[in-house]
Amino acid sequence: QVQLVESGGGLVQPGGSLRLACAASGSIFMSYNMAWYRQAPGNEREYIALVSPLGSTSYADFAKGRFTISRDNAKNTVHLQMNSLKPEDTAVYYCNTSPASARQFQWGQGAQVTVSS
Repeated sequence: QVQLVESGGGLVQPGGSLRLACAASGSIFMSYNMAWYRQAPGNEREYIALVSPLGSTSYADFAKGRFTISRDNAKNTVHLQMNSLKPEDTAVYYCNTSPASARQFQWGQGAQVTVSS
């Protein structure tokens, strides 16, 4: 059973940056496209970006140019660098396999990101 643990969230002012990390237990992680998602209060979970096992990336339109996803297979981690943050980026951020993956891991607790002055 793969466990996902997100970290790096916090309170940041508009225009600021945060770097989120997702640590996965088990080497099976490196076989999957991994993605970041977010969920704001009252909204459904929203896809942000994915990274393939070899490092190819894809982004939702709102994330292009501001967010960067990366992975370190040796450390079983996925990162999300978020720049130029806006209040509407406030949400709980999660990682998991990509939306088209045949398998989804158990969701972690997420990382709260709050963008406010």
